[in-house]
Amino acid sequence: MRCPFCHVDDTRVIDSRLFGEGDRVRRRRQCTGCNSRFTTYEQAELAMPRLVKSDGSRDEFKGAKLRAGIDRALEKRPVSTEQRDELLARLIRRLQAWEERECPTAQLGQWVMDELRQTDEVAYVRFASVYRRFEDVDAFREEIDKLRVPDEASESVPSK
Repeated sequence: MRCPFCHVDDTRVIDSRLFGEGDRVRRRRQCTGCNSRFTTYEQAELAMPRLVKSDGSRDEFKGAKLRAGIDRALEKRPVSTEQRDELLARLIRRLQAWEERECPTAQLGQWVMDELRQTDEVAYVRFASVYRRFEDVDAFREEIDKLRVPDEASESVPSK
């Protein structure tokens, strides 16, 4: 691992620990050149299914795009960075566990709404308003009314 400070190619690992839910490794490293210390994180890179959009086109999964949508929904809400990261990690694990090579974006969108509904109801309504293309106040009212009925199952795409 190259030192981010002096760019020497030789560093040594001082400490390694499991991070997150045990699926990542956090390593403390020390540069043999300048003795600076820094932290690195390792995670297995798994193949993600391609996403199939409603128009039939296919696109590769982009974690940054998913994070941006979630961040927009959670903007100015009392949700910590750790909670956002955990929510995103759960969604990515769910997508990685998808048993097919392609996943409909409708399925991913439903998973996002399910996670946001459990995390923050305002963020859920924000995301749903864009995702479902609400066109008037009545659409918002209907979605909020669904939140008030705890036993009502959310609309869902069949899951695997």
